[in-house]
Amino acid sequence: MTKVYTALGSNVGDRAKNLGEAIRLIGESGVRVLKSASMYETEPLGYVDQDWFLNSVVEAETELTAAELLHKLRAIEVRMGSKKTFVNGPRLIDLDILLYGDETISQNELQVPHPRMLQRKFVLVPLAEIAPDLKHPSWSGTAQQMLEQTPDRSQVRKVT
Repeated sequence: MTKVYTALGSNVGDRAKNLGEAIRLIGESGVRVLKSASMYETEPLGYVDQDWFLNSVVEAETELTAAELLHKLRAIEVRMGSKKTFVNGPRLIDLDILLYGDETISQNELQVPHPRMLQRKFVLVPLAEIAPDLKHPSWSGTAQQMLEQTPDRSQVRKVT
């Protein structure tokens, strides 16, 4: 079993329901969810003329390969009706692999660790909540230390 961390985000419709449904579907996709972070309301980055997001992170275990996991997550997005009309645009649900064990993966479809995760408070805050001492070999510190060092000053408010 490989320990994986996945980021979840939604800013369309019932955001909390969307995150809950995605977590349920992840658990039905060959992934054993171990922990779910709280939900955090976060301001949009990049394209700011949209509703705020709800974000969370789940810690899980799986026997799926990283590529298989990515395809399962994409299938969940499609099943839930999410459409990515443009980069950083509104999302019914967005699921991203943050970490896949200690692996570093660089492929067209998949980069692990997620290439922008250390610059995003909406990822680091929930990650540090459930795994503050987590350290990937490519990082200079733990998840909590990386949060403290991030240049991102966007607003992140705990909801639940």
